[in-house]
Amino acid sequence: MDILTLLGLIIGFGAILGGQILEGGHVTSLINGPAMLIVLGGTLGAVMIQSPLRVFMSSLKMALWVFVPPKLQGQEAIAKILEWSNIARKEGLLGLEDIAENEIDTFAQKGLQLLVDGSEPEVIRRVMEVELDAKEHLGVQAAKVFESMGGYSPTIGIIGAVMGLIHVMQNLADPSKLGSGIAVAFVATIYGIGLANLLFLPIAGKLKALMHAQSQMHEMMIEGVISIAEGENPRNIETKLQGFID
Repeated sequence: MDILTLLGLIIGFGAILGGQILEGGHVTSLINGPAMLIVLGGTLGAVMIQSPLRVFMSSLKMALWVFVPPKLQGQEAIAKILEWSNIARKEGLLGLEDIAENEIDTFAQKGLQLLVDGSEPEVIRRVMEVELDAKEHLGVQAAKVFESMGGYSPTIGIIGAVMGLIHVMQNLADPSKLGSGIAVAFVATIYGIGLANLLFLPIAGKLKALMHAQSQMHEMMIEGVISIAEGENPRNIETKLQGFID
């Protein structure tokens, strides 16, 4: 669990609600179902129109990373690569065949299979970099879904505000209906701006940072596999790979 995400949500929303209370207002005045429906529904609909299905579904899966980020165990990855290197030096590249079949990480498995097949280092680099670029592109596009939500929600909030004001203007003769219309008008704006700046845009930023860290681990894997293909000394491989995590 990412403690910074939890603290950020508590502090961010807590500051707004606390300020409302300190100013003499009531928290319940910020709760408005129609306003929330307008902002969330409108934002979700807009981003669904914009996004391809594959990217949208990836964004939903990646959203969990904000609370439970993927484990990036750099030292463990280096130890694994060094183990492969020692096996390759003792038994040859074919000695990695069983390891390749049992490897859980599909990216590492592809690299190992290329080694076992006797591919040239440059071929290995090209193949693995193509897959890395594809993963990065999908991840960045998925993060941009939340970035787009951060752009749409304030505008949708303004639409909600205008709708509330229209409701007010239509009921000027009935004072009992003015309150609800005004509430929707102002609260919808708060929801739109608040969700954009406290939720959607921060989620997009964190997902991009996590994608960058994950890509760095994949780049380290590429360098490790190529170093094994070139027959480098395990000690030299370790020194090179430590630069990715130091």
